[in-house]
Amino acid sequence: MTTQYAVVTGAGSGVGRAAALALLGGGWTVALAGRRRDALEETVGLAGDAASRAIPVPTDVGDPQSVNALFDKLKADWGRLDFLFNNAGGNVPAGPIEDLAYEDWARVVQVNLTGSFLCAQAAFRIMKQQSPQGGRIVNNGSISAHVPRPESVAYTSTKHAITGLTKTLALDGRAFDIVSGQIDIGNAATPMTARMAKGVKQPSGEMKVEPTFDVAHVGSTILMMANLPLDANIQFVTIAASKMPWIARG
Repeated sequence: MTTQYAVVTGAGSGVGRAAALALLGGGWTVALAGRRRDALEETVGLAGDAASRAIPVPTDVGDPQSVNALFDKLKADWGRLDFLFNNAGGNVPAGPIEDLAYEDWARVVQVNLTGSFLCAQAAFRIMKQQSPQGGRIVNNGSISAHVPRPESVAYTSTKHAITGLTKTLALDGRAFDIVSGQIDIGNAATPMTARMAKGVKQPSGEMKVEPTFDVAHVGSTILMMANLPLDANIQFVTIAASKMPWIARG
């Protein structure tokens, strides 16, 4: 069996950890990128017999030098790259737009959007040059790539922008067998959604507990997308808690 190589950003917890473990379980060799080495090592520890194929690489996706160091290392070690899951992201507490500090806005944009761009750019460089040419990039969009939550201007703006990035990557990669898609996730049970147990603000102003679902299902969806041949693509897929109020957010 030919070895297949993947990068998962934000692999130290939540969706990124679930995706990394699913890929490892499917036989992939996976670079685990994230800011905290201890969290990445925890993911390695959960990989069981596949742990030898999990490579933790502390990386700040919002830092061009850090991203370049990650992909330079992988190119030197592996010689190719078959799959990138652009998952790393962050948010700020909900609040009125007029109270959002520029520094908080800039931090969300830097991680969610610029980080995804930098990693995709580095992946493109490798995927164009390798033989056989090509590869696959999947971006984590979120339900917020479709409809906003109240008081979420920074997060929602970046996730709408991710859709533009996904479409552009798909178009610009077409001639080089670089395929790009997007997964939009609603209420996977992760540390980021733990707050939902106390209630989430609805458009009406009501605080309401929202249902979640097992994040392992996100991992299996990512593995399915990654395993497709390059002549087939899932351009956009939405996976969400069945009863969450996301259609019109109500």
